[in-house]
Amino acid sequence: MSELTESVKKCVSVLKAAKNDTEKFAALFMATKLVKGSDCNTKNKKALFEAIGFPFLKKLLLSTNVPSDCPPAIYKSVAISILSAFCREEEIATHKDMLANVPVFLDIVEQTDAENDDNLIFISEAYECLQNIASFEPGQKTLYEIGAVSRMSEIYSTNSFQTDEALNILVSVVSKYGPASWEGNTKGFNMLLNKISLDFETDNSDRKFELCSILHSLLLSSRKEINLTSTSDESWPLNIYKALNDILKSKIGKKQRDPALKLASVIVEVLSIEWTLLDEERPQQFFLLLIQLCTVEVRMQLEDRSFKEIMDNADLVTACFTFLEIAITYLATDSLDLEQKEKQQLYTALKGAFTAVINLLTKLSKDMEIIKNGSIPEKIFICAMVRVLAAWLAQETSAMRSAVYGVLPFVLQLCNETFYAYRSHYVQERVKLESNKADAPSTTDSDGDPLSKIDLLRFLLPALCHLTVEDQGRKIMLDTKEEEVLHEALAFHWSIVHYKRPPVPKAERLLKKPVPELPAKLVEDMKDSKTAIISICNIFMNITVLESKLVEESALFASLMKFIFNNLPELKNVPENLVLHGHLAVLGLLLLKQQSKRVKKNDFSICRYIQVTIRFLWEAYTVDESSGDALVVHLNYKMHWREVEELWFLGMQTMSAILALEPWISEFAIESGWAQGTVDMLRKAQVGTIPANTKLAFEDFLVHLVEANKDVKKLFNDHDILTVCQTHRFMELGKKMFKS
Repeated sequence: MSELTESVKKCVSVLKAAKNDTEKFAALFMATKLVKGSDCNTKNKKALFEAIGFPFLKKLLLSTNVPSDCPPAIYKSVAISILSAFCREEEIATHKDMLANVPVFLDIVEQTDAENDDNLIFISEAYECLQNIASFEPGQKTLYEIGAVSRMSEIYSTNSFQTDEALNILVSVVSKYGPASWEGNTKGFNMLLNKISLDFETDNSDRKFELCSILHSLLLSSRKEINLTSTSDESWPLNIYKALNDILKSKIGKKQRDPALKLASVIVEVLSIEWTLLDEERPQQFFLLLIQLCTVEVRMQLEDRSFKEIMDNADLVTACFTFLEIAITYLATDSLDLEQKEKQQLYTALKGAFTAVINLLTKLSKDMEIIKNGSIPEKIFICAMVRVLAAWLAQETSAMRSAVYGVLPFVLQLCNETFYAYRSHYVQERVKLESNKADAPSTTDSDGDPLSKIDLLRFLLPALCHLTVEDQGRKIMLDTKEEEVLHEALAFHWSIVHYKRPPVPKAERLLKKPVPELPAKLVEDMKDSKTAIISICNIFMNITVLESKLVEESALFASLMKFIFNNLPELKNVPENLVLHGHLAVLGLLLLKQQSKRVKKNDFSICRYIQVTIRFLWEAYTVDESSGDALVVHLNYKMHWREVEELWFLGMQTMSAILALEPWISEFAIESGWAQGTVDMLRKAQVGTIPANTKLAFEDFLVHLVEANKDVKKLFNDHDILTVCQTHRFMELGKKMFKS
């Protein structure tokens, strides 16, 4: 007690010397006279708090037995006043006794009769205690664990006293624990948002913009199953739409516009871009307004400013980036019926914003100090710029190409760094999951290094598909050895797609327990990694076709080919894997064509690979007897045909070329039944039902089979190839079959 003031020492001694509650209560009043405000630093407050003891304060809080001449709530009032004063200090707000009795404060704010004026201060001070406790991580953890989220939601939803305080406490907890805060309480989440959004729409005071920020925090914490379909019976999506529409179409300043844009961004993340189209008469109007506002904001914040000045509004600009990324992806679907003038205005606005983004990235590329030693928020902001630029480049293939090429090496460097960090983090998390150590509630990305949770390369892949078609873009990628990183990325994403459960212990195997479902997060990751592999395949296909000499001599591309040979046969033959199967199969054929000199006939891996590739090409078409024996795309392929049609033609063309280089592969076509099965199918198909390009692909393949294997002629004759040639006018095949 050497650091305590004399007055505090005296009070502590008296409080500790008290033999009963009456003496301690009297000592409390003495403390208020002896201890001055200047004495009340953290150490003095803690000493007083421990001398009083929480058990005594709790007794005062719960006691109903008061002297007849005292107000009924006198003891409670004294206790809560003392606690609210102490709670302002972190050391006391997070004290184990304080945290252990958080339920007492919750009971007070829930059960006290707010209509009694004597209780108003009492309730306010209880809220003050809870708000101070919720300001610190141990307090947030305690509130989360005892279900404060649902209890605060109930208070606000039922119009209890001081509901804004309840909202602030709730926001503190959900901002820390995110979607886990609403586990099993989707109904409560919707009820809360229905109430807040109604207030948000109808309140025209400054509180409207406070609610705007609160809604932003709550939607950031929402669970992924919340979407426009699941909320069709809820009022909050339309309430927020109307309120934001009114705000953003009004003459407002930065103080009002910034929270509105942030809210619009996060709600589009949660409900998808369709939320902006709720106006039945002019659905595109609000969507176009948001794009205009976001692009203008990006230019205002990025142009002619230092990076330090830009970071002052990083949250706002990042929100604009998020909206633009989603909007650009949506525009690529051509789902919106826009007039030509609207399209031109849209393009001009987007081009201006991305010119600002590219210019800033170009400046940053020349100042590596920021990249190496910048703060975490600065690095996250740079990543946000790269991510939104990647979305733009994936759709826009011609604008600002010179500037894009100039900044591309820097962008690739950033993307590769985040990929390696993300991969390392992902592997560690998987190990935790498999060892059942990952059962703690998930928190926000502030835990650990947030950069290890951003795989920028994954977002850049669609843009790289376009850039590899262009000579300059491809040259930059090859000069920076990007193909090596992509090879590693392919292997990483394959490890996710082809996830193998850890072995079941022998004791559990004997029990024959049902196999548990895969975690939802892993299922989502598998779906995303399939898409990533498809993009990587497209990039490698472009390089293989356009840089044939390099690929022919490259050990890396030989390794890539071997990877496909070894792994593709392991992919499950199910409809949802068809597109992935097709990309890997055709990339393998293209590599086999270029690397044929490295392939050995007795290599078992190539045998299995050829078999599954034949299956992909063979099963694409069938004869539909119900449609007059027309040749049609097989039902299993029909729903994915837009994605695999070009692959099928490229695969047939490449297989034909491989037959000329490696005639022994024709044996697989015969042994599998593909060669004769194709002839039988074409013989059954009615004349005129085969599209010209499909007919050409089949004829070219059959011609190359005849040239590659002398046994094919007899086989084809046995299957009446003459009728096929006559019916479908296969002139070239007829010459090969029947020339003297």
